[in-house]
Amino acid sequence: MNQNTRRQLTLFLDKKYTSEIEKIRKKYNPEQFRIIPSHVTLCREDEIENMPRVLENLKALALKAITVNLGEIVRFSNDKGVLIAAGENNSEYHHLREKILENTGATKRLAAPHITLMHPRNSSCTTEIFEEILKTDVPKAIVFEKISIIEQIGNGKWNVVGEYGI
Repeated sequence: MNQNTRRQLTLFLDKKYTSEIEKIRKKYNPEQFRIIPSHVTLCREDEIENMPRVLENLKALALKAITVNLGEIVRFSNDKGVLIAAGENNSEYHHLREKILENTGATKRLAAPHITLMHPRNSSCTTEIFEEILKTDVPKAIVFEKISIIEQIGNGKWNVVGEYGI
């Protein structure tokens, strides 16, 4: 894999959860909307460098679907970005990450599940936009049943290169 290729593990939202979320993303962050559907990142590229072990761990998963609890809509990155922050008690998400990263040598870090509505890399939130987004009814909990391995070449679209049941 060359240096311009990125791989991550992600949890894509089922369509029953995405209606309002995707409207926001399409309207206020069309570039990010174009390159990847709404999702919760599970593991970033630097955490899954030991891909053979990660794949073994994915195949060995014996969990059921997990629920990610969501909280408030907040701004981040000098108020340029907007996300739906993690709610309370996301132990299932953290346990899943532990199982996937077990014996991989990855540095352990606390990753808070969230859904990015406006990515600061390719959008910029204003007070007016944020007030409009706050009026949106977004889910408070989302159930996930599969993990996707995704890959991006350069600044292109993210593509699914593998899927595993939870």
